[in-house]
Amino acid sequence: VASSETVAGVIKLATTAEAQAGTNNTTAITPLKLRNALNASGNAPIYACRAWVNFNGTGTVAIRASGNVSSITDNGVGQYTVNFTTDMPDANYSVATSSRLDSDTNENAHDLRVGRLGPFSTTSVKVVHGYYVGSNGYLDCLYGLVSIFR
Repeated sequence: VASSETVAGVIKLATTAEAQAGTNNTTAITPLKLRNALNASGNAPIYACRAWVNFNGTGTVAIRASGNVSSITDNGVGQYTVNFTTDMPDANYSVATSSRLDSDTNENAHDLRVGRLGPFSTTSVKVVHGYYVGSNGYLDCLYGLVSIFR
């Protein structure tokens, strides 16, 4: 008897191709095939991104695309709070942030301004983007990029 989520029985293991395709919902996957499907080699553990966002921080703040981010709060020039859809398990996560001030068609645009972080909470994190070459002010960013790992 074939197994299902509610019936005990024989489990069919996914082939490598099925694991990489990720479209079959009737077979089981082994940890090794999961790692290989994620293209992760070596013995180090895999830690997935828990939340990410790409947003426009100028004018009315708007999310372009995101995962597990419900909204962005504009706290003033260059200051934003990233609000999570599903809470983090604790506040001991890592935040990677970067931004771009100008249009992506401008090769001389100011990139990767400093992002100051905090406070960390299970529901949100504050990021501040500042331009520290020639000034110490905060600036709104055309592209705000934030990723949360735990």
